[in-house]
This record gives sequence, structure tokens and C-alpha cells, in this order.
Amino acid sequence: MKAVHWLFLISLGLFVCGIGFVVAAARSARHASSVTVPVTTPVASVKQIMKGIVGPAATVIFKSVGATMTAQGVDEWAPKTDEEWEAVGNSAAAIVESGNLLMMGTRVLDRGDWIKMSQAMIEGGKEALKAVSAKSAEGVMASGEPINVSCDTCHERYRR
Repeated sequence: MKAVHWLFLISLGLFVCGIGFVVAAARSARHASSVTVPVTTPVASVKQIMKGIVGPAATVIFKSVGATMTAQGVDEWAPKTDEEWEAVGNSAAAIVESGNLLMMGTRVLDRGDWIKMSQAMIEGGKEALKAVSAKSAEGVMASGEPINVSCDTCHERYRR
């Protein structure tokens, strides 16, 4: 083939590739501009999050499943109705979201242990959510351990 033909083929290939890039860029620009994220401003203090969200939510999870030894035998309790399971699930979701709140803005006390402990609380909450979805009393009971450990560890290090 002559050099002119090769140049024509290369030019044609570059033209087709250029059109492809323009189409791809237009698609990504269309998707990127459709979602605008509002700027958030953290308002609650860590103490308010703990007292208003984490404490009540953890209490619901901890008290939702258990057993007591009585003279008549073992008295066990767990959620029975869909509404009771939903309440435990809502509390587990509050634990997860509280972990996210603790990693926002000026609430972050350091980029090391604070983040790890917040993420541990999130994982414990996710474990509880999974147990609620399966309606597993044993799973809810097991999820209490990582939630409790994340709280205790954090309080040992950061409580003022």
C-alpha cells in the first residue's frame, strides 16, 4: 500500500476514536451533573450523639434478646412480632449511622483509633442489622459483643 493510503487509514481510525471519546465524555458529564450533593454542617456534639442516638439505640439492641434463670427454669425473650424486629433494626441502623456521624468534620479527634473505633461500631451495627433481617435472636445477641467492645474501648481512650 502506498503511504497515502496508510495515512488515510490512520486518520480515519483517529477520527473514529475521537468521536468515541466525545460520546463517552458526554455520557459521563450527563450522569455527573444530575446529582448535586448538598453541603452538610455537623451540629450535634459527640456527647449529644452518644446520649441521644447511640445510648438509646444500644439499649434497645441489648435488651431485645436475653435470658434469666428463675425457680421455674430459664425465661428467654426475643422479638416476636414484625414491629418488635423493626424496632431492633431501626436501632441497629441508628448505631451504624452514628458511627458515620462520628467520622464527620470536627468530631474526628484523630485519624487513627477514633476512625477504627467508629468503624468497629458500624460493623457491630451492620451485624445486628443482618441478624434482624434473618430474625435471628442468636445473631442479635452476638452483635451485642462488637457493639459493646467498640463502645468500651472508645470510652477508655477518649471519655472526658
